[in-house]
Amino acid sequence: MGFSAGDSKKGANLFKTRCAQCHTLGEGEGNKIGPALHGLFGRHTGSVPGYAYTDANKQKGIEWNEDTLFEYLENPKKYIPGTKMAFGGLKKEKDRNDLITFLKDATK
Repeated sequence: MGFSAGDSKKGANLFKTRCAQCHTLGEGEGNKIGPALHGLFGRHTGSVPGYAYTDANKQKGIEWNEDTLFEYLENPKKYIPGTKMAFGGLKKEKDRNDLITFLKDATK
């Protein structure tokens, strides 16, 4: 199973409750505990200027898109062993679809 379009409103709520404490979305909002997510889609792992990534993240060498995010957000530490993202993941496919659908618009 891979990504399929979800509910952006539910995704926005998930972002607010599960992601916003560590990540920003808008252009120029900068990094927090985690890297800024503006421009996420089509970006390569470990490439936000001024953010101190782990070597594991820099060396993963993938491009963020619906499918890589779908897999990553299920279990970040399994997808990038050695990542410092302290997030257990979203186990439900529906939650990941909703969040990714929201992020596609919110990070442009």
